[in-house]
Amino acid sequence: MKEPVSRRAKLVLFPWKKDLAAKPGLTEDDYAIYASYRPHVSGAFVGTLKVVRLTDGRLLYPFDGADEIGPFTQKNDARNAAQARGREIVEADLKMPEL
Repeated sequence: MKEPVSRRAKLVLFPWKKDLAAKPGLTEDDYAIYASYRPHVSGAFVGTLKVVRLTDGRLLYPFDGADEIGPFTQKNDARNAAQARGREIVEADLKMPEL
């Protein structure tokens, strides 16, 4: 059976690190968390998040099938939830790196 192909564009945040071997992060400083929010169709807000491991430029979040963060009635709640999810992802990758 043929594997489904993701139609999602490949995001390369650090093109100069494109051919680097996977290298785990050692501290929280080895990660970048970009958290924000956007309006939801229901009139509420959802958190937006990107988590990048800076040691090798790997995008850890979002990934195919990732749940939506929210919805929330307040913008700050959506942003705070995205930041919290980002910290969880960094902590998990520090414990068991995705290589």
